[in-house]
Amino acid sequence: MKRVLVILLLLALAAPVLGYVHATADPVVRHANVGLPDWPAETRPVRVALLADIHAQGPDLSPARMARIVGQVNAQKPDLILIAGDFSGDRTLRTRLYSEDEIAASLKDLKAPLGVYAVLGNHDHWRDGPAMKRAVTAAGIPVLVNRAVRAGPLTIAGADDIHTRNADIEALTRSAAALPGPTVVLSHSPDIAPVLPPQFGLVLAGHTHCGQIVLPLVGYLATASRYGERYACGLVREPGRTTIVSAGIGTSVLPFRFGAPPDFWMVTLGPIARDASPR
Repeated sequence: MKRVLVILLLLALAAPVLGYVHATADPVVRHANVGLPDWPAETRPVRVALLADIHAQGPDLSPARMARIVGQVNAQKPDLILIAGDFSGDRTLRTRLYSEDEIAASLKDLKAPLGVYAVLGNHDHWRDGPAMKRAVTAAGIPVLVNRAVRAGPLTIAGADDIHTRNADIEALTRSAAALPGPTVVLSHSPDIAPVLPPQFGLVLAGHTHCGQIVLPLVGYLATASRYGERYACGLVREPGRTTIVSAGIGTSVLPFRFGAPPDFWMVTLGPIARDASPR
């Protein structure tokens, strides 16, 4: 009995250490090819890096660690970089709270020929959405607030956060309709997908952290989605729409991860014939 208690005690002590190690590991690079039906002829595919949930705060996500991740993203040579919100870190259990300017400065070296664009997340709005928008924009990353822009052959439709009731789908639809070409919706949360008009066939998002803590035999402790596990993680194919949900970079509530390592996605967009499963 004593041996069992000792083993249980050691496991209890080891769990936070392992969770922190997993949370601070280099992000996994995930890949997907997505075909878009209205891809313009004679146009080469576009490689899009999707990042989400920076949650810059100590001790797990410092500007120095983010700078290393920026180097990792740049090494993939993306054509376009999209950031799906939640730059802010506001855990109670933290060692350092970084300013909006410090957070934005850690991202300024992201490089892509078609640009870097972002939307805000619920944590950004809870802390100070206008301040985060100003800081990220000043770092050279336009923040899209229910509006669309052109990036090469693509229209990027940036939806504001749906959980804080800042999303305006009518405004987003009007803005995107004024621009030609295949459209990608960038949203902090995948929960926007079911309420989008059918012409929006691809959604790139984060927010769920892929559960952040996913235990053997138990599964997700939480998904942060009103749709449960439907949009919990990864590539979700539904009739007429593909949604890709990143596990994100940082952490929320606790600086731990189990079974849901940090990641970012490299999504290759092209004609429908290129559509394939992720690897």
